[in-house]
Amino acid sequence: MKNETPATQAQTTQAERTRNARTYIPDVDIRETADSIVLAADMPGVATDSLNVTLENSVLTIEGRAALPPLEQHKLVYAEFGTGDFRRPLPSRMRLDRDAIAASMKNGVLNLVLPKAKEAQPRKIAVQTV
Repeated sequence: MKNETPATQAQTTQAERTRNARTYIPDVDIRETADSIVLAADMPGVATDSLNVTLENSVLTIEGRAALPPLEQHKLVYAEFGTGDFRRPLPSRMRLDRDAIAASMKNGVLNLVLPKAKEAQPRKIAVQTV
């Protein structure tokens, strides 16, 4: 990540740093269905065991650490891949069913399904003829 644009530079410096490492803010796509919020976060190089997803005080926080694999018999001559931490807090005004949240990771993309709490889901009201 040597050739960063100003937007990329801002994304890597906005999160609070607790370690002496670069912190990235992952890009996300958020879709809403009638009964859930579906989120996809781009987290290249983050292993599932270094991933932490929490929901506290209506803030969903995604954290993970990207690291290069060990080089074993090789000497690194040149590197452009960035390593460091990913962190993104996402506030939510919607009530969620905390017990039914599902997360999966595939090809560097974290997918979250955040079911809406029953009281937050749309409800059709029957109209009676009087």
